[in-house]
Amino acid sequence: MLPVLAITVLCIATWASALNDPLSDLPRFGTPLNNLTVSVGREAVFTCIVENLGPYKVAWLRVDTQTILTIATHVITKNHRIAVTHSGHRRWCLHIRDTKETDRGWYMCQVNTDPMSSNTGFLEVVVPPDILDDSTSTDMEVQEGSNVTLRCAATGTPKPKVTWRREIGGTIAQSNSHEVGEGSVLKLTRVTRSDMGPYLCIASNGVPPAVSKRIVLNVYFQPMIWIENQLVGAYEGQTLVLECHSEAYPTAITYWTRPSNETITNENYKVETIPKGYEINMRLTIKSVQPQDFGSYRCVAKNSLGEMDGKIKLYRIDRSPTMRRPSNRRDSKKMWMMEHSHERNATGMRDEPMSKGAENDDEQIDFQSAADSSHRHCRLFSSLGIAAIAVILADCLST
Repeated sequence: MLPVLAITVLCIATWASALNDPLSDLPRFGTPLNNLTVSVGREAVFTCIVENLGPYKVAWLRVDTQTILTIATHVITKNHRIAVTHSGHRRWCLHIRDTKETDRGWYMCQVNTDPMSSNTGFLEVVVPPDILDDSTSTDMEVQEGSNVTLRCAATGTPKPKVTWRREIGGTIAQSNSHEVGEGSVLKLTRVTRSDMGPYLCIASNGVPPAVSKRIVLNVYFQPMIWIENQLVGAYEGQTLVLECHSEAYPTAITYWTRPSNETITNENYKVETIPKGYEINMRLTIKSVQPQDFGSYRCVAKNSLGEMDGKIKLYRIDRSPTMRRPSNRRDSKKMWMMEHSHERNATGMRDEPMSKGAENDDEQIDFQSAADSSHRHCRLFSSLGIAAIAVILADCLST
């Protein structure tokens, strides 16, 4: 009540002073008082321009609470966050430091003329979004085929907009082909393993920064196994890789059994599991296939919801002739000579006698044997007297 009385006395004194000088001009405001928008915690500064202030005084008031904040250069309110500055009695500034949401409202720059003149402006205090953990969903684990509701509660000024996004990308079931769902509640119907993973609840209201919360959805299902090749052929001594693909959550325990139904631990085998999310690639390497390795192999995946296995049958095949190595030194030389002769004929080159250094006893025996064999065949055809092969006999006799 005392501040209001002080303002009244001040107004009367100033009015009396103005009467003594009837030629003086009354004060007028240079520009309207601007509205302000500041983020919570920042400083808000209202600026009031008064032309020809003269003997009059400028006061700042909070309109909605009818509180006098300052008179001239004096701070009246007990709020330590309020301050006043001026420049040449023309520019008067009201400072509100460390703004709070409760500072939102109308403020008045008042000059104690008769009648009183004033200028008003509105202070908007905006608040960045914040997600309320108590009212927001946490990580969830559900059975495949269940319905799931995810909630995200956010506050802020203006009211935040809530959107949902999958952290790894992809479709959100509720929003069909769209990657983003909107609203504080996200409902997923009959979830499958493809819906598993982290979801991001994002709150934004135009006041930086936007905030998000990560909610992980895990979907339980029993193991499944599929095999690309269930029948595999191999020859003895071959290195072979058998593969099974498994899906399960919780993560399955996996192992292989050999044809004797024993769990594989032999050093001749190498067992690998390559996980990727809820998928596991099971790989069995047989370092050198032995006779006892032929038969049926099982890959097994087991978790708390069930067990599944797949079978691969390994059967024996003969080594391809093209894969056999030369059995001795003579075979190697014959193969080289055949290839060498073929290359020379293809380029039109004439055969030349081999140097003595390149010949050896084995090769001479091979050529002599071939010549003797040719003459024997010719004598055989001659003794038979077959007219149909007369031309061939003539060639043989000429040799």
